[in-house]
Amino acid sequence: RSFLQYAGAGAAGIALVAAGCKKDRGYENPIMGGATLDFKDDFGVLNYAYALEQLEAAFYIKVASAPPASFTAAQKAYFQDIQFHEIAHREFFKAALSTAAIGSLEVDFSSIDFTSSASVLGTAMAFEDLGVAAYNGAGPRIKNGTYLLLAGKIVSVEARHAAYVRDLISNGSFADLNSLAPLGANNAAGLDAALTPDKVLAIAGKYIKTKINVINL
Repeated sequence: RSFLQYAGAGAAGIALVAAGCKKDRGYENPIMGGATLDFKDDFGVLNYAYALEQLEAAFYIKVASAPPASFTAAQKAYFQDIQFHEIAHREFFKAALSTAAIGSLEVDFSSIDFTSSASVLGTAMAFEDLGVAAYNGAGPRIKNGTYLLLAGKIVSVEARHAAYVRDLISNGSFADLNSLAPLGANNAAGLDAALTPDKVLAIAGKYIKTKINVINL
C-alpha cells in the first residue's frame, strides 16, 4: 500500500518529462473509436502498458473483493497485495501519460469462474505470464531511459507475481521456463518470455470489450 505513495510521486516526475516530449513532438492521439495505441513513439508503448495494467487491476480487484471460498488466509492476503501492486501500476501510467492516456477499458471476465480457486489461479497465471512477456517484448521499443527503467522495475514485480501463482498451482514450478516456450522463453539460455504487442493483444483481447486499434507497430 505504501508503494502507492511512491508511485504517485514518481509519476509526477515522469509526467513532466512526458509533457515536454509531447510539446516538442506535437503528439496526437488518433480517434478511431475505442482505444488507439500509436506505437510511433514511447507514448504508444506506455499506453500499451497502461491498457494491460487496467486489465490486471480489474481482475485482482474482483478477486480480492470476493476470493474463492477455498482460498487460505495467506492466499487472500497475498492477492490483496497483488491487487495494490496492479492498482499502483495502473495509476502510475495514468498519471504519467496525463492527457495522452487512453480511456478506461471495459473488461470481459465472463469466461472466469471467480468462485473457483482453479479458475482464478489459472487466470492469474495466464495474466502474469503474459504481462512479463509483454514488458520484455516492448522493452526494445522504448527510447527514453527513464521509461525503460520504470518498465524494468514493473516487469520484475510481475515476474514475482507469476512465480508465486505458479507455485500455488504446482509446488516447485515457479521457475519452469520450458512451459513458457510458447510465449518466447528459452530455458537453455535462461531467458524469460517475450512477445511483441500484436501477439500480446491478440491473447488479452479475450478479456477486453473495448476495441483496441493499433497503428505504427
